[in-house]
Amino acid sequence: MRFFGFLNQSIFPILLVNFIGILGYSIVIPILIFIVIDLGGNGFIYGILGAMYPFFQLIGAPVLGKLSDRVGRKKVLIISQAGTFVAWSLFLLAFILPKINLWEATSGFTGNYIITLPLILIFVARIFDGFTGGNVSVANAYLSDISTDNNRDKNFGMMGASTSLGFVLGPAVAGVLASTFLEEALPIILAALISLIAIFVILFRLPESNPCVVDTGNLSFRSFRRFFQVEHKECHTGQSNESSNGFRDVLKIDGIPLLYAVYFLTFLAFSLFYAGLPIYASTLLEWSSIELGIFLAYSSAIMILVQGPLLSYLSGKVSSVSCIITGTVLLSLSFYLLSFSSIVIMYIAITFLSLGNGLMWPSFLSVLSKTGTQNLQGAIQGYGNSMGSFASIFGLVLGGVLFESIQTSMFIIGSVIFFLIFLLMVANHFKTNTVKSKTHQQSIEFTK
Repeated sequence: MRFFGFLNQSIFPILLVNFIGILGYSIVIPILIFIVIDLGGNGFIYGILGAMYPFFQLIGAPVLGKLSDRVGRKKVLIISQAGTFVAWSLFLLAFILPKINLWEATSGFTGNYIITLPLILIFVARIFDGFTGGNVSVANAYLSDISTDNNRDKNFGMMGASTSLGFVLGPAVAGVLASTFLEEALPIILAALISLIAIFVILFRLPESNPCVVDTGNLSFRSFRRFFQVEHKECHTGQSNESSNGFRDVLKIDGIPLLYAVYFLTFLAFSLFYAGLPIYASTLLEWSSIELGIFLAYSSAIMILVQGPLLSYLSGKVSSVSCIITGTVLLSLSFYLLSFSSIVIMYIAITFLSLGNGLMWPSFLSVLSKTGTQNLQGAIQGYGNSMGSFASIFGLVLGGVLFESIQTSMFIIGSVIFFLIFLLMVANHFKTNTVKSKTHQQSIEFTK
């Protein structure tokens, strides 16, 4: 019963918004590789397409994150979801356009591919969605606003569970819908409808969380200027949002450089996974979209159990740093096992990956949310999101190229990356405990 206690708390609306957003996003994952190949692309083009979203998110996320510190989280979440709805609408338009060949290329480095008109429009859709895609960082900032030190780990575990639940249902639904007479178009239609629903959930069910901004979000869109009006409460934090939320200022916060390094490395490793897995499944294993959807749904189901009941139980008993360290060990092992071309070993690997990710990532976000002040959380989360976006750009393109040459051996690179994160966290943990021990000893000697 403890796990379901959040249903009566203020955390539920943001969990619902996050779930809806992830559900819309994950629906396309098992079918995107098939869409790209059908429109003339290959693994290289799939990697480039995947990199478009994080590349433009790299630009948009910090802007939206800092904007949420100033005008409120709610309004920025509406902007982001509206951008997602427009992007899915453009994606749907690509199915209507004629498959006109614009150019084709043959290379030992990139493989053989054809760029068609619908494929170009899908690129445009991903670019637009990426630029307005600051919803993850703003949602994390929102959760940080409404969390306390007593429930922070549990709340971020719940956020992770809602993400995983979206990833469970999305791929499974996509696999079923893609087998209908509308094929891949039906999941995209559903994704567009889901993003539209999310806009109304945010508009009418999500209260503003920024304590210094008056909630003026329950307004119609008849007055665009009124919608973005900023009304501030009498709130004094001792810091100025306008002058201290630049990237250099955020980097000066104690602990941020290490956390941003972990953010970057984690996304780099996972971008290799998301670039390589669909190609691996569709080519070497010859899986259908349904089989890939089942595989991803199995992974997400495990993460729901870890991020929900397990992290809720561990909250207050085991430190976030310990969960991060344990999770990185499991992730390193899982990526190594993925390098073996065997379905049985793949399922063992994805089990370890799901356990590791379920422990590591929510715990990491909890630590990040406790760093810096509340009025900087939008900027901190936004720049962190940019670290992930920058890593994804590089990793998705690299993953597409590497799979063309070394295939499943590319996953060993991810294993090494997570082992490096493990070493960084252990070294920092040891350093922090040493400093605390010296400070405590000096305090005792001073008292004497």
